[in-house]
Amino acid sequence: MTTTTAPVSSARSPRAAATASTAPARRLTLGKALAWTAMALIMLFTLLPFYWVLRTALSSNAGITADPTSLLPVDTNLRGFARVFGIQAGEEALAEGGSGQSIDFWRYLGNSIVVATLVTVGQVFFSACAAYAFSRLKWKGRDLVYGLFLGGLMVPAIFTFLPNFVLIKQLGLIDTLLGISLPTMLMTPFAVFFLRQFFMNVPVELEEAALLDGSSKIGNFFRLILPMSAAPIATISLLTFISSWNDYFWPLMVSYSENSRVLTVGLGVFRSQTPSTGPDWAGLMAAALVAAVPMLVLFALSAKRIVNSIGFSGIK
Repeated sequence: MTTTTAPVSSARSPRAAATASTAPARRLTLGKALAWTAMALIMLFTLLPFYWVLRTALSSNAGITADPTSLLPVDTNLRGFARVFGIQAGEEALAEGGSGQSIDFWRYLGNSIVVATLVTVGQVFFSACAAYAFSRLKWKGRDLVYGLFLGGLMVPAIFTFLPNFVLIKQLGLIDTLLGISLPTMLMTPFAVFFLRQFFMNVPVELEEAALLDGSSKIGNFFRLILPMSAAPIATISLLTFISSWNDYFWPLMVSYSENSRVLTVGLGVFRSQTPSTGPDWAGLMAAALVAAVPMLVLFALSAKRIVNSIGFSGIK
């Protein structure tokens, strides 16, 4: 006689399954508490200067003098920004603690955009060409030349100011936007290094297949490498634009008139126009915000792409 035993079901009840799948509650440990505290302090010390600049820009000079330790704006107003934009009358500016002088803000802004655009477009294109030559083309002495080229990263930029100034003067480009842009418009060691690291990560098989289909090295560069490198090119373009926008010392050396004066130099001139009653703190902080906010917004919108591209373009 054969006895048939019914199979025992291994399925658990819905309540048991829910209980088993429930993750244990996260507990706040001492290490996590210390980590969050450290992060909060770092954020506080990082953001506090920006807040203090904003607080001072929105205050009046008289209010700042009367209550310099207030955490909130004193006598909140936008007259500091009006002085920066040059839309406040001279007598009113003097009454507010300003110098009474105005700056051609929109001209300086346009000059900064032109210079930053020229530098970004030229530097990124020529650096990409050099990076492709160092990563894909095979020629005698390539690695030696690349090593010497990277040695430029160890040379402080201030050491090149005098030779560049002599060159720009001999070319007759003093006090022109092209003269401001030219020294950094061709290429920089960092941009070449950054793009070369990404180009080396592009599979060689793709280029070999394109060559078999009749493409050339130049065709591969424009139709294959550049489109595939859109993310790192956008990243280095953003970094180059921000660096050129914030440049101050070189434009100060080359530009002598308002026709070629960029925004950073113009705001520096505004800062130097200190009235006899004391510094125009509201106007100075408003000028600092005007110069910094566009780049802060641009960087904040692209921060994730920058971090991802830098991580992908690591040393190989």
